[in-house]
Amino acid sequence: MATHILDAMSREGFEEVLAVHDARSGLRAFLAIHDSSAGPAFGGVRRWAYEDEDGALRDALRLARAMTYKCALAGLPAGGAKMTILDRGGLDLPAAYRAVGDLAERLAGRWCAGPDVGTGEAELRALAARTRHATDPGPSGPGELVESTVEGVFRGLLAALEHLDGEADLPRRSIVVQGLGEVGAGLARRLVARGARVRASDLDSARARAISHELEIELVDPATEFDQRCDVFAPCALGGILHDLSIARLRCRVVAGGANNVLARHAHGERLHERGILFAPDFVLNAGALVRGALFHLEGRREPVAAIGDRVAATTARILDRARAEGWAPSRVAIEEAEDVLAERRARRV
Repeated sequence: MATHILDAMSREGFEEVLAVHDARSGLRAFLAIHDSSAGPAFGGVRRWAYEDEDGALRDALRLARAMTYKCALAGLPAGGAKMTILDRGGLDLPAAYRAVGDLAERLAGRWCAGPDVGTGEAELRALAARTRHATDPGPSGPGELVESTVEGVFRGLLAALEHLDGEADLPRRSIVVQGLGEVGAGLARRLVARGARVRASDLDSARARAISHELEIELVDPATEFDQRCDVFAPCALGGILHDLSIARLRCRVVAGGANNVLARHAHGERLHERGILFAPDFVLNAGALVRGALFHLEGRREPVAAIGDRVAATTARILDRARAEGWAPSRVAIEEAEDVLAERRARRV
């Protein structure tokens, strides 16, 4: 991947990719800035035990582009970026995040850093101590951003059911939630509260048992999660899980969840469409935290969580309605709309 990085950047419209190394802290990272034509590129810092540099770089590129699409479809005057940190142990975390903050400050506002997997409240504090260009998670910490994401995913899921059947009617629905992290567990809580029959899976068996006990929901073996007959399959773990083999196993009517980049390739959105499975695009549904963080950074206001849900529901409904009218896969419609916004912004900048 690294040997073809310039080709990938040209093909997918990236502005800049930085390889970052800080000897004192052990930091090794990539920062991908996809687009800053309308405003700062927002993107979190993902810290993960990547197998190699290529894996970290691919993740940065995929996630940065998705952030741009989220901004475009949410109507935000901003673009997307993402930093991925390779963490195989031995990192001096406070020093590493201070180095990330120094980088954000040197970029002078082109990149606004935020939370992601592996980057929580303590890491954000270390980062923000060195830069003005970090999203403020709010008085309750990153929990407010998580709630914004959960609300958007929940409302987008309801919009997909309403598009399909004219009503959500959750007490009649069976939903499989894949992944019981903060977003997956939050979505499960909302669904249970509205009367849906929820089953769930998670590779962390202790966490799965705890959430199952709390919500009184059935657990399924992660090895069989794609095979469950249900109304909605809600992927809320890592990306790239919908590919030729897993799509063939699905027994749901709707795919709608909070995971980023759930399709292994764009073509798999078409495959879902061919199978008659309604796909609510992930970069529409999971944009809640971005909307809340970006609006505070850009305008100094905290968008209410309910209003964020309204935004996501309206965008989801519009995309699904257009897809039905044109006979296209919803993923194709969402990408086309986002690319149209980008083309217009870049044309104005020239």
